[in-house]
Amino acid sequence: MEEENHNQEGLIENENAGEIKENEGIEISSDVIAVIAGVAVSEVQGVSAMAGGFAGGITEVLSGKKNLAKGIKVEKDEEKVKIDVNIIVEYGSRIPDVAFEIQNRVKKSVENMTGLKVEEVNVHVQGVNTDIVKQEESEEEKNEENNNENIGQ
Repeated sequence: MEEENHNQEGLIENENAGEIKENEGIEISSDVIAVIAGVAVSEVQGVSAMAGGFAGGITEVLSGKKNLAKGIKVEKDEEKVKIDVNIIVEYGSRIPDVAFEIQNRVKKSVENMTGLKVEEVNVHVQGVNTDIVKQEESEEEKNEENNNENIGQ
């Protein structure tokens, strides 16, 4: 129960009436939080891509712009945020290390920029990008073919 003080004129004064909360009157959209998180995730080494839904991919193709919020789901309460991140990792990356780095960067970025408390950052690994391995194998095959041609001459 809030304490009320009566002043000399008999008016009631509320002790907290003059205080203004830091974020009072400011509404930060979930989309903005998702973009902040997306930028933080894109900076983590070992992340090949964000795993988004079909609709997000179509929007990206049609607009020609990269969707920074792709693969990120934000649940926001008054002062708390829960973030789900869906990623595709690069082949050879240590998944627990990548996930831990994502959690730290997203939490730090969102809290610093919005002032909201990040309660959870859940990382969902949706796949592994093996294109890098295929490129390396094809380069090795080309080198072997060149070596065999040079030997045969």
